[in-house]
Amino acid sequence: MQNTMSKKVLFLVQSAAIAAIYTVLTYIAAAMNLAYNAVQFRFSEALTILPVFTPAAIPGLTLGCFLSNLASPLGPIDWICGSAATLLAAVAGYLARNVRIAGLPMVSALCPVLANALIIGLEIGWLAVPGGGMDLAAFLSGALSVGIGELVVVAVLGLPLAASLERTGASRRIFSC
Repeated sequence: MQNTMSKKVLFLVQSAAIAAIYTVLTYIAAAMNLAYNAVQFRFSEALTILPVFTPAAIPGLTLGCFLSNLASPLGPIDWICGSAATLLAAVAGYLARNVRIAGLPMVSALCPVLANALIIGLEIGWLAVPGGGMDLAAFLSGALSVGIGELVVVAVLGLPLAASLERTGASRRIFSC
């Protein structure tokens, strides 16, 4: 009973900490005008690698994205689409956590790139047509720009974060239940 309760508390604490860190990092990027444009370099997206280490990252990242998108100039559509993209990416990243290329969780790292490129690209394409519809050119350019920004952050910050957590053993100390 005590062990089960400890695991639940640890899960909640990890989720809350991830959500808080994600939100703060996104607001820092927003202060630098990097968080809500067509080309996004959210430092917080480096944390999308964390589902490799703990399932607590799934609700943590999703909540962090939702809280971060409350400041989005696109409003409720970004709350929904951004959170959905993050949830999908986190679940897929968790499911692919054991697939390694050169010892790194490359497939898990690609999950947020693809999810954000497609879902946020669709959001951009849809918002480009007043009154509804889909602008294919806006979708393609939005998907490409969001995907490239996501890829840069995940490759430059996320994969080194994963490698560092594994190399130092911090992933076992921080995320073990």
